[in-house]
Amino acid sequence: MTDIPYKIYLEETELPKSWYNLRADMINKPAPLLNPGTGKPMTAEELSAVFCSDLVAQELDETNPYIEIPKEIRDFYKMYRPAPLVRAYCLEEKLQTPAKIYYKFEGNNTSGSHKLNSAIAQAYYAKKQGLKGVTTETGAGQWGTALSMACAYLGLDCRVYMVKVSYEQKPFRREVMRTYGASVTPSPSMNTEVGRKILAEHPGTTGSLGCAISEAVEDAVTHEGYRYVLGSVLNQVLLHQSVIGLEAKAAMDKYGIKPDIIIGCAGGGSNLGGLIAPFMGEKLRGEADYKFIAVEPASCPSFTRGTFAYDFCDTGMICPLAKMYTIGSSYIPAPNHAGGLRFHGMSPVLSQLYHDGYMEARSVKQTDVFEAAEYFARCEGILPAPESSHAIKAAIDEALACKETGEEKTILFGLTGTGYFDMVAYEKFHNGEMTNYIPTDEELAESIAKLPKVSE
Repeated sequence: MTDIPYKIYLEETELPKSWYNLRADMINKPAPLLNPGTGKPMTAEELSAVFCSDLVAQELDETNPYIEIPKEIRDFYKMYRPAPLVRAYCLEEKLQTPAKIYYKFEGNNTSGSHKLNSAIAQAYYAKKQGLKGVTTETGAGQWGTALSMACAYLGLDCRVYMVKVSYEQKPFRREVMRTYGASVTPSPSMNTEVGRKILAEHPGTTGSLGCAISEAVEDAVTHEGYRYVLGSVLNQVLLHQSVIGLEAKAAMDKYGIKPDIIIGCAGGGSNLGGLIAPFMGEKLRGEADYKFIAVEPASCPSFTRGTFAYDFCDTGMICPLAKMYTIGSSYIPAPNHAGGLRFHGMSPVLSQLYHDGYMEARSVKQTDVFEAAEYFARCEGILPAPESSHAIKAAIDEALACKETGEEKTILFGLTGTGYFDMVAYEKFHNGEMTNYIPTDEELAESIAKLPKVSE
């Protein structure tokens, strides 16, 4: 046992006062969002029809490395931050590895995940703009839960379109949203024109994040006093989530710890982007080197089997085009239990970094993920969310590799949330009823072939 505690907490005075804008240090900036009608970069005016004006400014800012966190948001953060950096001593002992394993635990709030970091920021800017409310999508429900909490705190209306399969699989997370006053609609629905179109083309579909995004955007732009907010993918969200990495780095620096490997689950990119942000900044500036690993589900492999191209962020093809690793907006992933990772594309920031060779990616099967989740729960006493468990799987693999080589590497991964509302998934795993659907090359090729034609 060393003198490093199990849990490292920062003092309140040590909490970040600014978000870190990773794009300011990127050599190759992410490609701009494009207007699907004109094919030209989206202007601030065009984006302001969908997003809050302050958030548009953050979305387009790629020069300022630090953006001040308003005091009102910092005060809200104090309800559940700092989040602990935990040394996984029990997991290390069980694995008999020389590796040192740390995880940044973001599940210590009622929403159960890291999503609240951006939810309160986006709700704050909506309130500041004088809006009535906001609309959004949610996959597994963590984002919808976080946003409903933030809106209740600030007195905003909150309309959530929840992916239909998660709406049915995770009823208790849905009820938490309703407890905080949000309206929750299974998507695709008959409430919107795009929802009706998707249902006509895909009768009985279980939905996807792409479908839910389309409905939420349509709802926002057709109702006065509303704007759309989102839980992942875009620059503004990764900016807000940088508090995860900033806290993690400050805690590690406090004890002279430097991670060799940094791992995060990857769906749209909010958790991974937030965790790696300050470390990646050091790598981009040539100040330090790290190995970054993005872990995604084999059923929705945008990094590992997708293509780097412009695509719609939504299934209904009404949102701006983003250049990202994608398997095609028309592809509806299998209804696996990591609902927060069932998105066809990846953050343009992370996509550019991956394309430029600054990070690597791997995909894992659903049953392997739950096996790792159960192993971790029995060692560390926390029941992890299916999404976070992708990172756990990779962290265990890296620790076992250190056992083989005898290397004493330090591993940091993001434990983005708890799995207490995911017991249907755990039940399926324990009963041997969980399947591992992996798309064929032909399925992905058919979807990718439908990508919009963009002249770059």
